[in-house]
Amino acid sequence: MTTNVSPYIPNTDADRELMLAAIGVNSIDDLVLDIPQAHRFPALDLRPALSEFDLVAEIAALASKNATPGDYACFLGAGAYRHYIPSVVKSVVARGEFLTSYTPYQPEVAQGTLQVGFEFQSMICEITGMEVANAGMYDGPTAFAEGALMACRITRRQTIAVLDAVDPRNVQILDAYARHQGIQITVIGHGDALPDDAACLMFQSPDQFGAIEDMAALAEKAHSAGALAVASVNPTSLGMFRTPGECDVDIATAEGQALGVPLSFGGPYVGLFACKDAHKRQMPGRIIGRTTDTKDRVGYALTLQTREQHIRRERATSNICTSTALIGLLMTTYLAVIGRSGFKKVAELCYHKAHYASARIDQLPGYAVKSGGPFFHEFMVECPLPPAEINRALLGKKIIGGHDMSDRSLNGMLICVTEVNTRAEIDALVAALGEIARPRQ
Repeated sequence: MTTNVSPYIPNTDADRELMLAAIGVNSIDDLVLDIPQAHRFPALDLRPALSEFDLVAEIAALASKNATPGDYACFLGAGAYRHYIPSVVKSVVARGEFLTSYTPYQPEVAQGTLQVGFEFQSMICEITGMEVANAGMYDGPTAFAEGALMACRITRRQTIAVLDAVDPRNVQILDAYARHQGIQITVIGHGDALPDDAACLMFQSPDQFGAIEDMAALAEKAHSAGALAVASVNPTSLGMFRTPGECDVDIATAEGQALGVPLSFGGPYVGLFACKDAHKRQMPGRIIGRTTDTKDRVGYALTLQTREQHIRRERATSNICTSTALIGLLMTTYLAVIGRSGFKKVAELCYHKAHYASARIDQLPGYAVKSGGPFFHEFMVECPLPPAEINRALLGKKIIGGHDMSDRSLNGMLICVTEVNTRAEIDALVAALGEIARPRQ
């Protein structure tokens, strides 16, 4: 009887012999001959093995060191947001049919996954007011960058104008996409004119400081220069503010994490991407369509695939390969559960609670809210001490403070309030900030 070498690799010695014979080598060592001998099997300084019981206990002890939203009141946002997720969302996603799904290349065996993608696209169109949406991107920042590349293809121009209120981290991602394609990035202010050869004007609403942009005015500014308007939006804010579609935006992108996706240490998330119907042929990613078969039964299929695997390489507009269908399912289920009225209610709660918090903090000696106009659920606060110092003190009171923006504003802190923050938590934050700012005796 043959014994497996590893309990995690269930091939027997006989299995391995057959595979080696099939590829024409005598041993596994023959497969690594190109690797220098000294580097083939390096000694690993590993601790002795633990039992499963001991390993679980150790991991739990390590996890307990984290300051976790829920155990701590959390006011940290800046791109990743804590919202309430109904328990049914996790139950649906945990079904085996969805957990094992990957990229739905074979419609005949992936109708459920394809239908979810179709519903996902439909919901994106509804909340953004756009005409066409794809089946998902990797995340919000890369979707934003892909929007710029798409605008360059449509206009046949190679300059991108980016509003200076866009989060610099998004600009860094954009630069990584553009620099090797001969595309120039120009950062401009609200009062500056677009370059004559600008392919698009890129902006973010709410912007990096939490302020709501006038998307209609920015779209008009772009169009008057012969450029496209590319927006990155907070999808939750669209429950109460005008949508990109209503503002004549050409390409709308977003990070979908706020719609039912847990924080998860930064990912995986899902990027949202929508555009006007006239531009859909240049859209990256995939579009899933609904049709009927010869027996008049509803069916779903991939109707637009712009990746080089599917079409001539020189015509490809996308390198999206990994499906974000599972994360998209979280978002789709969340929106289906909360519904239109729930979507609006979440946005209203975020708005009113954030404004309550900003009004309280603005009254504290040494603190000043620098909102600069209408804002949604984040606002900038000028603090009397460095934000890093304030946040360390807040952690001692079981409060996760705001995002340190002191690299962009003197002692600036971006504070985020969502529907899950209670009045008691907000009042505790205000009291703690006041206490931290008092001179020590």
